[in-house]
Amino acid sequence: MPLEALLRRDRVVVAVGLFAITALTWTYLLYLASRMGGMEMSAGVARPQMVAWGPVDLLLTFVMWSVMMIAMMIPSAVPMILLFAKINRTRREREDPALPTATFVTGYLLAWTALSALATLAQWGLHSAALLSPMMQSSSSLLGGSLLIAAGAYQWTPWKQACLIHCRSPLHFFMSDWHSGALGALRMGFRHGVFCVGCCWALMTVLFVAGIMNLLWVAAIAAFVLIEKIVPGGELIGRTAGIVLMIVGLGVSVLPPG
Repeated sequence: MPLEALLRRDRVVVAVGLFAITALTWTYLLYLASRMGGMEMSAGVARPQMVAWGPVDLLLTFVMWSVMMIAMMIPSAVPMILLFAKINRTRREREDPALPTATFVTGYLLAWTALSALATLAQWGLHSAALLSPMMQSSSSLLGGSLLIAAGAYQWTPWKQACLIHCRSPLHFFMSDWHSGALGALRMGFRHGVFCVGCCWALMTVLFVAGIMNLLWVAAIAAFVLIEKIVPGGELIGRTAGIVLMIVGLGVSVLPPG
């Protein structure tokens, strides 16, 4: 009986673990933000001088993006992860092999880690081209406006809608694409993460306009992603936000910087 009671509390354990991960990642981001003073951020992530990045700069920037992605995406993934834990418990009660939820979450985060690598390379390229300010935001009104317009337009594409529908209906995914074993859990987590990346990647480019370490914008995007995925009418909310982004992008494009 004690073991059975513990198994029935697995979703609580998972929820507490996800909360702890989110808290730790946000704590790290707050630490980085607190170290950013004036024109310089500690550990060489941002510098007032235009100097070439070395391997350490690339690594620290990659870590920053990876932690930021986890902090932003874990909250919106909680319903999907808890559903996986529930299905897993049901299979365990039927004496089917149980899949570790941590392995599923690892697969999910691997997809976002891959996007973090691409974001790091994009930041490196923009830094090298002197298109980012020392505060890690676009120094070009044309670039900033174009990114906002592109992010807004993507909200209306069929690719966005297909990925959003998938993220809003994880039960169908689990029922139609369940794989056994630890590798199966990793594969399911990664595949679901790919859909979530496809849903939200364009929104992440907004940070190149607002400021990569602007935590108010980081929190706002995280909250928007959560609303878009779980609130009734999330598709309409997303498309409305797309229109707003395109309008703001046009304004940013035609206005002089500063």
